[in-house]
Amino acid sequence: MDDLKVNLPFHEHPLTPVKMESKCDWCGIKFIHISDGYQCDSCFTPLFHKTCANDKNIAHPSQTCGIILYHSVNFDRGKRRCAKCGEKIYDSLFFVCNDCVLKPRRKGSRFGGSSYFHFNCAKYPPSEVIDVPQHHDHKLKLEMVISSFTCAACGKDGDGYSYKCQECNLTFHVNCEKYPAEVTHFSHFLHPLKLFKGEPPAYTDGKCRLCGEKLANFEVFYHCSACNFSLDLQCVFHPPKQNPHDLNIHDHPLTLMPKSISFTCTTCGLNGDRSPYVCLPCDFTSHNDCSGYPWVININRHDHRVSRTSLIGVVNSVCGICRKKMDWSCGGYSCQKCSSYVFHTKCATREDVWDGKEMKDEPEEEEAIQPFTIIDENTIKHVSHKEHNLRLDKSGIFIEERICEACVYPIYHHSFYSCMSCSFILHESCAYLPLWKRHVVSNERHEYKYWDYFIRCSACRLLSNGFRYETTQTSLDLRCASTTEPFFHKTHPHPLFYTSPQGICSVCKKDHLHVLRCVEDGCEYIMDYKCALLPYEVKHSVDQHFLSLCYGEENASGKHWCDICEKEMDPKTWFYTSKDCELTLHTDCVLGDFRGLKPESEESMYIDDFEMYVKVVRNNSMSRPLCKQCKSRCIFPVILEKWNESCLRNEYYCSEACFYS
Repeated sequence: MDDLKVNLPFHEHPLTPVKMESKCDWCGIKFIHISDGYQCDSCFTPLFHKTCANDKNIAHPSQTCGIILYHSVNFDRGKRRCAKCGEKIYDSLFFVCNDCVLKPRRKGSRFGGSSYFHFNCAKYPPSEVIDVPQHHDHKLKLEMVISSFTCAACGKDGDGYSYKCQECNLTFHVNCEKYPAEVTHFSHFLHPLKLFKGEPPAYTDGKCRLCGEKLANFEVFYHCSACNFSLDLQCVFHPPKQNPHDLNIHDHPLTLMPKSISFTCTTCGLNGDRSPYVCLPCDFTSHNDCSGYPWVININRHDHRVSRTSLIGVVNSVCGICRKKMDWSCGGYSCQKCSSYVFHTKCATREDVWDGKEMKDEPEEEEAIQPFTIIDENTIKHVSHKEHNLRLDKSGIFIEERICEACVYPIYHHSFYSCMSCSFILHESCAYLPLWKRHVVSNERHEYKYWDYFIRCSACRLLSNGFRYETTQTSLDLRCASTTEPFFHKTHPHPLFYTSPQGICSVCKKDHLHVLRCVEDGCEYIMDYKCALLPYEVKHSVDQHFLSLCYGEENASGKHWCDICEKEMDPKTWFYTSKDCELTLHTDCVLGDFRGLKPESEESMYIDDFEMYVKVVRNNSMSRPLCKQCKSRCIFPVILEKWNESCLRNEYYCSEACFYS
């Protein structure tokens, strides 16, 4: 799909064409399909209409500056002011003049050093002088100076630019003069709606009656105090259609019901609380923004495409994303190849789940091709080792210090493929992994890579130089990439799922971006990928037997010490123990920070823009080396070695903290 991306002069990244129903991040209009719109995959997926993106008339409002305005993502909402209206900018995108913003404000200048603009202020800047007889008898002049005042129209305090009557010495909000004081709207024909500025009244729910957007997100809105009815600006001037007839939604014309009412959406199966579209003869009820959903899409929860259907038809079905029960009589997405896989419409089209591409008229992607060819019953030729054949070994004989080239974990007693001519070796399970894979950490499809270079796994955050799956923005080591839902762990009685990102792990008590959750009612158990994939058994030089992972002892008393670092440890946390239970060992002391790196491999790394070469080595010498940074003997099984040219000797680093210090 990269060949479909376009480069436009206003944005630094390539833009992907999309067709979907969403709010445009430039003009803010909600109820117009973004047909032939654009999405940036690098800037937290902003979306905009094609007409907004291709508008070539956004010149700098100041005649002294000939620069075309560029747009930027607003990470600090409310901290910048518009150079045209003086109001704080809360929109997700705004325009900026990169030339003016680098210059200090000159005395008397309106733009230097503060050239940020609302979309509408850049495209339709407020006039320098206006005549609004419905508000005031005299002409008003735009005062482009930040000041505090009380608006003569709405009575609210202001902090920004203003319109001022020089004859009466009265001051008005720019937005109070920009928008009519009253409007008559089809969704509330009983009374006119009055312009309201500031926080919504306490007796309201603080939301727009039509779209449910929080009114506090806007400088002004319209309100009827007699009926407790509020609309934001977008729904006043760009409302949803009153009687749409869209065959993609329903066979009959629909009617907008602008009321606070609880309902279950027939289109997506989720509950709503306001202003649905209804078809009374069919008992059809739908959110007013449940339209324009794509017909066929790829999501990161399933390897096959899923298609939109008006009737799920699977009784007792559960959404494969949020893991909540679905109404079988409502619409959603389902897999035509796997009938049990169904998804809520809104879940399947989440930005972190769907890649934003309609696949209805696109050819099917190639199936997940196996990365090997079969030579005979026990022999294969693997894509990562094309020069020799690999033979299957199921003897279960323990092989000391032999690691899998793919996952970088020891072979131990597992079945494996070994090269018939050299030392190359793969776990049987690693050899069978496909060339393409979808995973919950990204909405893109991951590609199988088998070149040796350092990555940081997006899921567990550990360094690795084994085989991996990659997208344009994420990398996964093979262990994390191989996790599937449901995920079962010995420590927890319920299956775990990736329902939403970010959470505090119940094991290590640390905050992580990607976590697995228990979805049982009342059970809030969370596990991050690093803890979830700790090996149940591991071999270490401290004991001739395998060490076993112990999941903490709730009733433990007394002091316990790690037999590797000799520091006190909490027996209520996870640790490794020996067969006779005489040893207690921190999990990090047993495995170390560099557990995902291949011993004897070398890598070029950049630290503070300086290139250095490091070698991964086993810490198995009779005399453990001293760490260059912490000055302690290296205790972890795998460490980094770096040649110091100035003193002509090797330096060693025991952990990531020491290496990056």
